[in-house]
Amino acid sequence: MTDSASAPPGTPVAGAAHQSAPLSPAEQRLRVLATTGLVVGIFLNAMEASVVSTAMPSVIRELRGESLYALPFAVYLLTSTVSSPLWGRGSDILGRKKLYLIGVLLFLVGSALCGAAQNMPWLIGARAVQGLGAGALLTISLTIVGELYSLQERGKVQAFISGVWGISGLAGPLLGGWLTDSLSWRWTFLVSLPFGVLAFALVARFLKQTGERRAARLDWPGAALFTAGSALIVWGLETRAWFLAGLGVLVLAGAIAAELRHPAPLLPMKALRERVPGVAFAGNLLGGAAYFGVIAYLPLYAQSLSGGATAAGAILTPMLVGWTLTSILSARLIRVVPLARLSQLGFALLVVMFALLILAVHAPLWVTSALGFAVGMGMGFAMLSLLLAAQQSATGGELGAVTSGVLFARQMGGALGTAIMALLIGPAAIAAGGFELAEGLRRAYVLSLGLVAVAFALSLALPAVRAAPDSGAPPSLE
Repeated sequence: MTDSASAPPGTPVAGAAHQSAPLSPAEQRLRVLATTGLVVGIFLNAMEASVVSTAMPSVIRELRGESLYALPFAVYLLTSTVSSPLWGRGSDILGRKKLYLIGVLLFLVGSALCGAAQNMPWLIGARAVQGLGAGALLTISLTIVGELYSLQERGKVQAFISGVWGISGLAGPLLGGWLTDSLSWRWTFLVSLPFGVLAFALVARFLKQTGERRAARLDWPGAALFTAGSALIVWGLETRAWFLAGLGVLVLAGAIAAELRHPAPLLPMKALRERVPGVAFAGNLLGGAAYFGVIAYLPLYAQSLSGGATAAGAILTPMLVGWTLTSILSARLIRVVPLARLSQLGFALLVVMFALLILAVHAPLWVTSALGFAVGMGMGFAMLSLLLAAQQSATGGELGAVTSGVLFARQMGGALGTAIMALLIGPAAIAAGGFELAEGLRRAYVLSLGLVAVAFALSLALPAVRAAPDSGAPPSLE
């Protein structure tokens, strides 16, 4: 599965930067070096997602964890999801740089522990630590870049970020398969360490502190309640302990009630009551569940047919490349095409492709890969435009919280989608592979079709908003 959560290819930078005066050559050099560190950090996140995903069937088989196949994915998504708004809100209050560096360290420690795992509980715990760090990498990076660059300058930065995801999409799954088949699945975790060290060094040395310190309290109770509620739901669904899943729903309801009363909530509750951020949140939740819930099991299916991890990587590559290409295209189209239209195009494409996947569930793997490429295209259009629209509606003091809130929704959807898809597919089909797993995937595709159809309907409520100019004028409405 592509975790990342966690990390959407070609995600746009935040939309509220204002350059008050031209930078000197020395300042421009420092900014470029700092940005390089941030891009390397995003590359770290992207490579983890694409490299590790292809190795997970081999990991689970060696550690004898078939009955807990979804948990390494779900736990990573869960911790990165719940921590993402906390990192975003914390960066609004405490500043970005130190929190970003702490996130990188957590990610590296978690990666090293994953590579050394000797059993399933060890691996699951290490993935939790890794997810905590991953929650900071993308959220804070996007917010920092949004502060460093004007809208005109962001086209170049966007190209770098999209290029990162493109390289990851092309090379990551195949690299993960090669490392697993030729060396060991442990190297799929350890390969991220040198990139993390480089990102840490560049950001620590060249990035000036961004984000203004404000007198506000971090929402620790909200974070604790969201973590407990989400963990209970995911664990309850995975183990079919319905009482725990129901208890998790009640805890999440309590978390939302606590958020509504907190002066600086984990999620931007006031903003989410507005139409654009609310639709962006819901669209990411539904799209994340549909996309990430399905692709958790595609590498397992490919490996069950071919017997090698390389094929498992090859089936994910087109999806990631499709996401990357449409993200690059969308970054160019946002000046002339309203964001609502791009999101509607993306969800319409997802509806059609999941319908075709239902019909082609027993087709050759190359057919699934081709349809997966179009699924990735749909996600690229929809996710980029929804995040940009939400960022455009955010005030400066809420930028980190709104950005992380939308990413929170996507990752939470992925965590819940992974657990729910495990129920639909069934442990017997997961263990058997082949025909039985394909039939299980058909049920997962049906659910995904329903989710993206609802998201498409919600996207019709978006106003036709174009990206706002740097002058500070509000977004144009048609």
